[in-house]
Amino acid sequence: MELINTGFQDLILIKPTVFEDSRGYFYESYNKSAFKKAGINCNFVQDNQSSSIRGVIRGLHYQLMPFAQSKLIRVLSGTIFDVAVDLRSGSPTCGKWYGIELSSENSLQLFVPQGFAHGFSVLSEKAVVLYKTDDFYKKEAERGIRFDDPVLKIDWKMNPAGIIVSEKDRQLPRFDEAEANFIL
Repeated sequence: MELINTGFQDLILIKPTVFEDSRGYFYESYNKSAFKKAGINCNFVQDNQSSSIRGVIRGLHYQLMPFAQSKLIRVLSGTIFDVAVDLRSGSPTCGKWYGIELSSENSLQLFVPQGFAHGFSVLSEKAVVLYKTDDFYKKEAERGIRFDDPVLKIDWKMNPAGIIVSEKDRQLPRFDEAEANFIL
């Protein structure tokens, strides 16, 4: 497993060691002790899986403290552009975003720590995304930021005319209006 610096404190890109042969491939997507040695010391309690078609944008979502969630994201099939936005007051990257293409082909995973909003766009015909969380979903703590926020200016790597966003996500506040209680 290789850890790749994202330039954001605690936001880690993970490249697993993939063993391939004529039968296919094998890799460990998660090993608690290996992740702990790498500085990712989470007790994951929930797995979430979504299937989406090309053009879908999901996010940007997060939960307020004390119910904030760290997430370990990977793609089971297809390709997404995964985005994390730093919401931690006192962080030199607060208000900035990081994006990376995750796919079933490249096997990359993104560890998104507490204090980040998370979302993704689907670049392939269909994508199945799996992510682990270190706290349970709490509706009362759920928050989000608009995908098309004019301050963040996220490039979702798709034609704006072809995007599909839920009505709930279209109603989310802009970055400068969003409630966040994270301190680095």
